[in-house]
Amino acid sequence: MPSPAVLAQPFTERLHAFVDAPRARGDLQDYFGISRAPGAPVYTGRRFEHLAGGGDRTDVADRITAEDLVAVQTLSVTVPAPVALDLLEGRLGARLSELLQAVPQGVDMADAEAGVLSEGSPADRAWHLLYDQHDVNYVIAGKLLARKRPRLLPVYDRVVRCALSRPRPSFWLALHAALRADDRALHQRLLALREAAGLAQTVSALRVCDVVVWMGRRAEVHACPR
Repeated sequence: MPSPAVLAQPFTERLHAFVDAPRARGDLQDYFGISRAPGAPVYTGRRFEHLAGGGDRTDVADRITAEDLVAVQTLSVTVPAPVALDLLEGRLGARLSELLQAVPQGVDMADAEAGVLSEGSPADRAWHLLYDQHDVNYVIAGKLLARKRPRLLPVYDRVVRCALSRPRPSFWLALHAALRADDRALHQRLLALREAAGLAQTVSALRVCDVVVWMGRRAEVHACPR
């Protein structure tokens, strides 16, 4: 469990503290239901990336589906009904689809160029398109995009923000830099954790990172402010 001193460290060091914690492997197994003691919590988020074959399947990767809307609910958020209908049947869905077509598929964040994630990129514009909708906050926008590009775009919610803060210039770029540092050492560590925990290779390095940080921070004594 990271101490207050660790939480005061720079972003990459705080991230390593969670990923390298002795509890990380067990947390992954608990979250994904690989080894769960009787009476232990059941995490619906374990189905986020795999529901209906995944949001990045070739035939649906560039459009929002009803399964995507259910998938984000497994992570405890709900897309407001008017926005959901617009994504499925309206102009919003068409505009988002146009942007998604320009966001690389099948690429890990660690292997992508920073420009793919920078301000003004198609991915950034897709995030802002969602965020600009009434009652769609940064958490919902990010989780929808993470469903469509699970290897490239991360989940970022209040618990993760509490653990890692709001790095500048953005969480995406800070995480990208951390994953690429030291010849992609952190990325390789996340893949090793995935294997050690017995997870499917379809669970992305980003998702491993998200779950380890989320579980580790929730286990701490101090609650995260809303």
